[in-house]
Amino acid sequence: MGYAVRVYEAFKDDEVKAKVLAEFIEKVEEAINNNQVATRQDLGLQELKLIKEIKDVELRLTKEIEQVRADLTKEIEQVRAELRLEIEKVRVEMHQIKVSILKWLIGLLFAQTITIIGVIVGLFQALR
Repeated sequence: MGYAVRVYEAFKDDEVKAKVLAEFIEKVEEAINNNQVATRQDLGLQELKLIKEIKDVELRLTKEIEQVRADLTKEIEQVRAELRLEIEKVRVEMHQIKVSILKWLIGLLFAQTITIIGVIVGLFQALR
């Protein structure tokens, strides 16, 4: 039994007051029920909005992650290219150093050979 009927029963001695109070209670109960329904609807709408926002955020994050990956891949390729150039420079320098060492060794060997020949010639002359 609703509150409106209870109030009517309690004040039925004064029928005018009982009707007014019963109508008032009915209006209050109706307003409360309408608020609850609106709240449920609001919750449903809010849930749909949140789901949409989550999907939008997921989509945006996915795009941002893909962009970061693309940028990172580009940077990695750039670093690789720079490293290849540096490695090639080092190889050229190493080749130049090897050539320089070979020239120096050939010069040293040539000088030693001339020195040995000079010593041998000197010994032959001293022996005569």
